[in-house]
Amino acid sequence: MAKKYDYIIVGSGLFGATFAHLANKDGKKCLVIDKRPQLGGNVYCEDVQGIHVHKYGAHIFHTNNKDIWDFVNLFVPFNRYTNCPVANYKGRLFNLPFNMNTFYQMWGVTTPEDARGIIEEQKAEAKASMQRDGAAEPRNLEEQALLLVGRDIYETLIKGYTEKQWGRPCSELPSFIIRRLPVRFVFDNNYFNDAYQGIPVGGYNKLTEGLLEGIECKTDTDFFNNREYWESLARKIVYTGAIDEFYGYCFGRLEWRTVRFDQETLDVPNYQGNAVVNYTDAETPYTRIIEHKHFETFGQEVYDNQHTVVSREYSTEWKPGMEPFYTVNNDRNNQLYLRYKALADKEENVIFGGRLAEYKYYDMAPVIERAMSVYKSQL
Repeated sequence: MAKKYDYIIVGSGLFGATFAHLANKDGKKCLVIDKRPQLGGNVYCEDVQGIHVHKYGAHIFHTNNKDIWDFVNLFVPFNRYTNCPVANYKGRLFNLPFNMNTFYQMWGVTTPEDARGIIEEQKAEAKASMQRDGAAEPRNLEEQALLLVGRDIYETLIKGYTEKQWGRPCSELPSFIIRRLPVRFVFDNNYFNDAYQGIPVGGYNKLTEGLLEGIECKTDTDFFNNREYWESLARKIVYTGAIDEFYGYCFGRLEWRTVRFDQETLDVPNYQGNAVVNYTDAETPYTRIIEHKHFETFGQEVYDNQHTVVSREYSTEWKPGMEPFYTVNNDRNNQLYLRYKALADKEENVIFGGRLAEYKYYDMAPVIERAMSVYKSQL
């Protein structure tokens, strides 16, 4: 019997929306369902007094892939936003990523030679300490970070922030989390090295609306509340939810970190002067403050709206009922995911894709690229 839809896409985030767009463009009949009351997944923006608030955390689009950049610009123009976060350590401010501005703020040095000398000296001390302890390779995140940037930067700008982010001492976190740290011996605060970077003019909802234009969508619709019904309607299911939930947690639950957002509207035009300020000391309970208007307004534009919206982010362990954000890629979870993936690989009528379904952290451009690749494999 012919099915009503070629694809039912479970989840309207960037993977689901991109897949649906490509399929619809090829004449496939699609239905997108999402359990949230709005479309867009974690890139959804809420309009608060004319400010586009990144409801599920700051999203800054960046890529070196011109094809992906051109693709998203088909739906909405992107502005010139450049990510230049600031770190606040007990009231002292440092530019990120680590560059000559940071080193001047840390040590008062003004030349790359002097900065490099301090870092190399501290790295040598860390290596000698490990060797005295009989370790040939870094055994944890702390040792890895000390080998990359030395003690001053680690203790001021990495340790407290990372332990709040992961809820564990750096000495208990795996080294692979921080195998690379950007260190620049130039005065350059641009966090990303990508050729293309920006924020959609008018917010990310414009991108979602463009991708899903002409496609039937249903919100407040939980796939699992009527699973057999949805499966009966489509030739294939494109599933972007948590893979362990799809299989009823038959092997156990995968672990996640999540984020709680404390959002506040303030009667001032400019609260912190930057979109992103990280709080890197252990005592401050939140990891960072996002001031949303700075993603889309510049210079005098900031003061045109006499209000601002800030979000304080608190990292915590995920529990059922919370939104899963970050994978916990330790041995236990990696092995558990492989067991679920073995089941998924046998599915003929289900396509798994995206952060939750693949138990993998994706930036926005890579997840769009991944959706394109998965769709192409269906042709």
